[in-house]
Amino acid sequence: MSLPENITFIGADDDDLDLFEGQYPLSAGISYNSYLINDDKIAIIDAVDRRKTEVWLESVKQGLNGRNPDYIIIQHMEPDHSGSLLDFLKVYPEAKVVCTVPARAMLTNYFDEFDFSGKILTVKDGDSLSLGRVTLRFLTAPMVHWPEVMLTFDETDGILFSADAFGSFALSGAGIESAWPMEARRYYTNIVGRFGGNVQSLMAKIKGLKFSTIAPLHGPVLSGDLSPYWVLYDKWSRYEPESDGVLVAYASIYGGTAHAADMIAAELRRRGVTDVVLMDLCRHDVSYAVAEAFRLRRLVACSVTYDAGIFPSMHNFIHHLQAKKLKNRKVALVENGSWAPIAAKLMAEEFAKMEGMEVIPEVLTLKARLHQSDLTQIQTIADSLLK
Repeated sequence: MSLPENITFIGADDDDLDLFEGQYPLSAGISYNSYLINDDKIAIIDAVDRRKTEVWLESVKQGLNGRNPDYIIIQHMEPDHSGSLLDFLKVYPEAKVVCTVPARAMLTNYFDEFDFSGKILTVKDGDSLSLGRVTLRFLTAPMVHWPEVMLTFDETDGILFSADAFGSFALSGAGIESAWPMEARRYYTNIVGRFGGNVQSLMAKIKGLKFSTIAPLHGPVLSGDLSPYWVLYDKWSRYEPESDGVLVAYASIYGGTAHAADMIAAELRRRGVTDVVLMDLCRHDVSYAVAEAFRLRRLVACSVTYDAGIFPSMHNFIHHLQAKKLKNRKVALVENGSWAPIAAKLMAEEFAKMEGMEVIPEVLTLKARLHQSDLTQIQTIADSLLK
């Protein structure tokens, strides 16, 4: 972890947590990052989830080495970063809480049993705090991804404490290659994805700052050449694809729709498309499908008709794409039904609600399963999708 000697990582890894926010599966857990800046005055950046309070407080104690903290900076009030705050204040009652005005209101909502009188230092965009040698500047980042969020820029050592920005579904010690870009993309698209415009505003604000390290609140600290991370974050927040490839997402009951999806993927590969992702929405968590839809330029949505509608897992997928405001993708539709296939029409109506989604007119309609006579339509769809 690339941090200067005066900054200690005091976060906690939660490798027992299997679902983040009660919905996103974690393959190895997640970290709640926290940092201690040791100077004439001591500042701690963010607390951790209550699940790891005891571990965190022990790390705080060791990092302080007999001293007392002057400030605890709360960049983000979400409970995975503020849940242990009261426990901290009971041990270190003289510490001031540094936060934005919106965060102050949230503090009293989350912790109404605690008297914060005289304990809060509110800051606004551009305000600075001197710790001695180190000067911290605060940069508000509303709706990235909550309204009270701020980033903290260590002007002295060139470190950007980025709150949830540039975070990932990973432990603090995860190797950069394993944590980025896959789990950072999945984190961004599902947690922050809806707020691309706000992220773009933040990136414009911090672009001119001189920093060599990004210290997020989840996942590994980023250092060295930061341009690959910056480029990806810029693409994600502009809703621009990383690849001209195709996501073939399907929802199938008895295998007929799955077979058609497989045949379409095979046809695309025969035509030289090297980046084709085939995803079973009934067996893959939707967060992975959302991340792939952000990554790829084209989408084939294949759904069986169910209860005169879209199959639930496909409906859920499209709902998530709408919620995350994905836009500007090319879409092909496949429907199946034993007697009255209607899923394509309904999916087209849903995609029409999204900005810049080009649904090609050619539709593959199956009656129970793929027939020999349907193969020509697969080629037609491939032609149109790849234009």
